[in-house]
Amino acid sequence: MGSNTKIGGGGFHHVAIRVYDFDATVRFYTEVLGFTDRVRWGEGDSRAIMLDTGDGNYLEVFAGGTKGPKPEGAFLHLALRSDDVDAATELARAAGMEITVEPKNAVLGGIPVRLSFFKGPDGEIIELFQSTGENPL
Repeated sequence: MGSNTKIGGGGFHHVAIRVYDFDATVRFYTEVLGFTDRVRWGEGDSRAIMLDTGDGNYLEVFAGGTKGPKPEGAFLHLALRSDDVDAATELARAAGMEITVEPKNAVLGGIPVRLSFFKGPDGEIIELFQSTGENPL
């Protein structure tokens, strides 16, 4: 999907936030900003949704956030598209980054993906995200 030769593919896949009022947040992003529901999973405070921003980049919304103002907002991590999560993870490891989730397969609302997480140079959480099924996310 992209032209990044280091991680394969490239570009933002999604940015993730954790929110206190899941339903109000989803309504705002869909009804006010025009994002569309791509896939949902979980229930209660464990539910999440991927909202397509309009160009195949997503906002991932997680329930279970705390009420009230947050000094750094609701952002959890940023996810980068990759054609090879395993090789891209090794690049981060070789650069001295702390791998917090080793490459693994996961299923999001029935859609298979491969992902990993690591801490960037200033502690930011970065996810490497690879669609692996016939219905890419």
